[in-house]
Amino acid sequence: MVEEGLRSQLRNIEKNYGRSVDAWTAAIAASGKKRHGEIVAWLKAEHGLPHGAANRLALVALDAGKAPGGPSPEDELYAGSRVALRPIHDRLMDTIRAFGGDLEVAPKKGYVSLRRRKQFAMIRPAAKHVDVGLVLPGAPVTDRLESAATFNALFTHRVRVRSTADVDAELVGWLREAHSAAA
Repeated sequence: MVEEGLRSQLRNIEKNYGRSVDAWTAAIAASGKKRHGEIVAWLKAEHGLPHGAANRLALVALDAGKAPGGPSPEDELYAGSRVALRPIHDRLMDTIRAFGGDLEVAPKKGYVSLRRRKQFAMIRPAAKHVDVGLVLPGAPVTDRLESAATFNALFTHRVRVRSTADVDAELVGWLREAHSAAA
């Protein structure tokens, strides 16, 4: 269902903006832009694309530019001293994907953004834990479900996940609530 929606979005981009996805990908490659945000900004400024179309083309172009078997954005996030945190990330992603429904995973420079109709969470490796930012307006702050006021203004709460065991029923409940509210 999600895959068909993405294919439909790409067909609409081709129809509405007069170039094939391959042509857009080639133009992006020729631009020399390498980061998601700069590609989106370039497509919007230079080609007048709306944000949704620019975002989808940037994701397609970045995916096409990866060498088979090359490093994923997550590999880069969890390189070096953070490699031990990767199982936490994978557990969180498996949990969120199991909720079903549409899900956009947008790797950024230092974290992974998770969106449905709107952003609902982010996963960011820290030195000794993984931060999970959540959009849960009205949820009370607790010792574990911290305020995100000093963490990231896009989120209402933060949870510090120190091991895969911390991806428990309580955290899954908060993730599911944020995921559902973003539909």
